[in-house]
Amino acid sequence: MALKQIDYGTAEYKEMLKLRNEILRKPLGITFSPEELEKDKTDILIAAFDDDEILGCCILSHLDNNTLRLRQMAVQKNLQGKGIGDSIMTFAENLARDKGYKILMMHARDTVLGFYEKFGYKITGNQFFELNNTPHHIMEKALR
Repeated sequence: MALKQIDYGTAEYKEMLKLRNEILRKPLGITFSPEELEKDKTDILIAAFDDDEILGCCILSHLDNNTLRLRQMAVQKNLQGKGIGDSIMTFAENLARDKGYKILMMHARDTVLGFYEKFGYKITGNQFFELNNTPHHIMEKALR
C-alpha cells in the first residue's frame, strides 16, 4: 500500500472522487456540489493506493495558520477494519505536523467517533446535524 499526496484533477483524484461519492455521499442520497469540488483545488488531498486501485482517502483543509480540518475520510467498504484508515490518519497527522500545523479538527459523523477517539481526538461541543440531517460532533487533537 502506498500513501501519498495527490493532485487535483488527475486520474488519481477522479478515483478519489468516486470513492468519496460511493462511501460518503450515495448512502445519504446526496451528491457533491460544484462549490464543494472547487474547494478541493486548494486542499491537501491524501490517498492510499495498491497499484492503481484506491483503497482510502482523506482531505486536509486549511482553516488558519495553526489548524487544518480533516474531511472526506473514506475507505473501501470491503477493506474497512483492516488498518487502512489507521495508516491514512497517521500519514495525515504527520503531514500536518511537518507543515507546521498545531491542531487537526473535523466534523465527525457520530457513527465513527470511536475511530477518531482511539487516535486521541476529543469531542468539543454539542451534537449538530449536517449532510442530510446526519448527526456529527466537532473533534480536535493537538499535534505534538
